[in-house]
This record gives sequence, structure tokens and C-alpha cells, in this order.
Amino acid sequence: MVGLDTTIVNLALPSIQDDLDATPSGLQWTVDAYTVVLAGLLMLSGSMADRFGRRRTFQTGLLLFSLGSLLCGLASDTGSLIAFRMVQAMGGAMLNPVAVSIIANTFTDLKERARAIGLWGAVAGVSIALGPVVGGALVDSTGWQAVFWVNLPVAALALALTALFVPESKAPRPRRLDPVGQLLVIALLATLTFGIIEGPVKGWDSAPIIGCFTVVVAAAVSLIRYELRRVEPLLDVRFFRSPSFSGAIASAVCGFAALAGFLFLNALYLQDVKEFSPLHTGLLTLPMAAMTLVSSPLAGRIVGARGPRIPMVIAGAGTAACGLLLTQVRADTPIWYLVIAYVAFGIGFGMLDAPLTYSAVSGMPRSQAGVAAAVTSTGRQVGAALGVAVLGSVSTARVHGPFSSGFPGASHLGWAIMAGCGLAIVTLGLLTTGARARRPAEPGPEPAPGQPAERVP
Repeated sequence: MVGLDTTIVNLALPSIQDDLDATPSGLQWTVDAYTVVLAGLLMLSGSMADRFGRRRTFQTGLLLFSLGSLLCGLASDTGSLIAFRMVQAMGGAMLNPVAVSIIANTFTDLKERARAIGLWGAVAGVSIALGPVVGGALVDSTGWQAVFWVNLPVAALALALTALFVPESKAPRPRRLDPVGQLLVIALLATLTFGIIEGPVKGWDSAPIIGCFTVVVAAAVSLIRYELRRVEPLLDVRFFRSPSFSGAIASAVCGFAALAGFLFLNALYLQDVKEFSPLHTGLLTLPMAAMTLVSSPLAGRIVGARGPRIPMVIAGAGTAACGLLLTQVRADTPIWYLVIAYVAFGIGFGMLDAPLTYSAVSGMPRSQAGVAAAVTSTGRQVGAALGVAVLGSVSTARVHGPFSSGFPGASHLGWAIMAGCGLAIVTLGLLTTGARARRPAEPGPEPAPGQPAERVP
């Protein structure tokens, strides 16, 4: 449900513009408001799930996401739609990271956990890949409201199944709340996301964007210094000493930057250059979705039997191959050539989620699985924002440049950047998935009974 929402809304934007008389900036924030709020609250939801109960937090997220989806379909203007998208994001922040935490604490055997994460990764990956197909079909047949209301029956079923089958779990000892750390995380992620998204529009040298990145740096430095002084921090930055954990976060950023950039550029190419309808555009991504469906569970089995290195390298290689193939696209590129590129990316993206999720969770103590999953999900969201901003801006800017050769030629630099993301994943897979790298990071010292929540080492 959350994965589908990441990509399904893009196909509905033209209909939303016609129906609600939305401005271009209103359409942009219809997508961006969800990303900003989701990225800002993921850390909070992971830590709250470890503290108050993972099943309870998951059920709360389902209810909020359903409420937001219902209200989005009833929105009568752009402002209310953007506000309801923020409600949706509040619920979505409680779902994906908490789901992984539930898996990690239910399946204590490493091989069983890897297979379970592989199945979860298959569903997540395929839902993201199917977003354009489902979105095109729903908009053409029912209207833009359907891309939100399709969540309601899924959420109802999930609530029932969670109540029946998901066991409750918490961290062994409730951790102290860290409101200052949470505010710093929100400030860091919100301003970073805003700067990445708005930079191409307002100008990278404009005062608002320079101000945003100044806040990013200040918040990052303050967060590190403050959290190192906490006995029980929201995010123990010492965990980033684990190569496995750090490599997983970096891979999540690179992989989802490639995905978001691919979906953005590919939709423009197929609809503006090839002049395909939204439904036809979505159907052409089916080869990618099919290969994701096949490779995701296979990645889980490989992780369980051989560790995360092999699927991580395959994920990067498939992403790089797709990017390199698409650097040669022209207006008359045949469909069979595009399908080969889509298949390569489907294999790569399907192989990605299971090893990076397993590496992130394995790189932290099991009691901190919710935080590990939340940081990984945050990396995905930041990567998605970065992918659209960077790949989109370098391509669209060249369309209107003095030496423009049309969108196909202008997009070549964007596809080359996507290939670079794939090569970065290959490098990270080789360097951060060895036996020594997978050793969990040591947390900070636990407080003695009655000890203050803060101390200076």
C-alpha cells in the first residue's frame, strides 16, 4: 500500500490539475508534501514502535493512512489535498519500518529472517514497480480519486490480519524519549528534502536554498554532538561505525535515487516523446515489475544461504546496465530495446531491498531493529527526492539549453548518473558485506538505575 502510493499518484496528476484547477506548484506539493512528512517522521515511528509496541504502532499507522487516503479522494481543492497527503504520510511513516521490525523480532533464526525479509521485499518492490500500471488503469477507468481509495480495502484486510496473527513486541527495556533529537532529525530531513526538491526551481544559489542547506549542516552537527552526549539517544550515531549498517543506508539512497529518477525520466520520454497514454506508459513498465517479482524472493533466499553480497552486487549491476543502455535512447528507439533496459532494472531493483534491509538490521542490536529499519526507510525517501531533483533537473535544463537535441539527447546525462548509482551499489556491496562488516555495532553504555538521561563522556 505504501509502496504503491510512492509511484501511483504521478499518473493522476494531470487529472487532478484539470479537476481541481491546480497550479504547477500545487501539483508538485501534492507529491512533495508526502515525501517531506514521511522522511521527517520515520525515525520517530521506529523508536516509538520499539518503546510502545510494534503491533500497536503498525495498527495506528494503518488507521491514519486509511483516513488520509479517504480524505484525499474527497478533497475539493489543492490545499486540502496537500494537507490530507500529509495525514497519509503520518500513517505511512508507521508502516514500512515497523513492518521490518516486526519481522526481525518474530523470526529470530537468521535464515528464516532472511527469507521473511525477502518476501517482504518482493511485495514492497513489486508494489512500487506496479504503481504506474495500476495508476494508469484507475485514472483511465474511474478517475484520480481511485488512486487513493484503492488503499481502503487493503488497509481493512491488513488491520484484521494484524489483530489475528501479528504478535506484540517491544524493546526489552523502554528507552527514554529524546524530543530534542527528534526535532533535530525532523529539521535535518525536512530542510534537506525541501532544498533538494526546490533547488532546481528556485535556483541553487538563491537565498532560500542556501538557507536550507545551512540549516542542514547546522542540524547535522548539532544532532551528532547532542546524541553523543545522550545515554539513550534517539539515534546512536555510534551505530554508523558498522560498515554493514552504513553501507545499507548508502545503498538505499543510491538505489531509490535510481528508481525515482528512472520513473520520472521514463514517464516523460514515453508520454512526451513517444506520445503514449498514461495507461500504455504504465503497461510498458510491466517487464520491470515482472522481473522484480521474480528476483525479490530469490534475493531473500540468496541472503539466507550466502549472505547479502551477491544480491547487492547483482542489484547494482542491473541498475548500472539499465542506465548505460538508456544513455543511447533516441526518439525512434525501438520498444524491444527499451524492454531490455527495463528487464535489467527490474532484476537489479528486485535484488536490492532484501540485502540492504538485512544488512541494516544485522548491523544493529535486535532491540534497535525499529530504528535500523526507520533509518533505512529514511534513506530510501531521501534517495527518491534526490533522484527526481538531480536526474530531472539535469535533463530538463538541457532540453532548453542552447545546444538542445530534444528530450532524448538531454536525458542522456541523467541516465549516466543512474548508471553511476548502480556502480556505487556494486562498490558498497563488495566493501561492506563481508563477515567482519556484518558484525553488529556496539551501542552506547546503558544507564544505571536512577542515572540521568544525559551525560558527558
